[in-house]
Amino acid sequence: MLRITVKDGPDTVSFKLEGNLTGPWVAELEDAWRAIHPALAGRSLSLDLTAVGSVDNAGKYLLALLYCNGARVLASGTVMTELVRTIREDWHRSGE
Repeated sequence: MLRITVKDGPDTVSFKLEGNLTGPWVAELEDAWRAIHPALAGRSLSLDLTAVGSVDNAGKYLLALLYCNGARVLASGTVMTELVRTIREDWHRSGE
């Protein structure tokens, strides 16, 4: 299960993820991103993974895609912090 809480701020739209980014829940995050993307209008997207327990390969790919499209990814704990570090090192943002 994955809960996505959206906080719509003046400069940033934040997605707080709680649960597991696996299986069908990856598509839920992608759908949420595609729904909010046109409304960003110059604002940044922030993904809070501090309450995520596990991420499968499809979830890793989606997080990398979102990172490459400018999303800021926050994590805590050894596993999620290492995942974010790997994404930052292995994937490059547009324009970098």
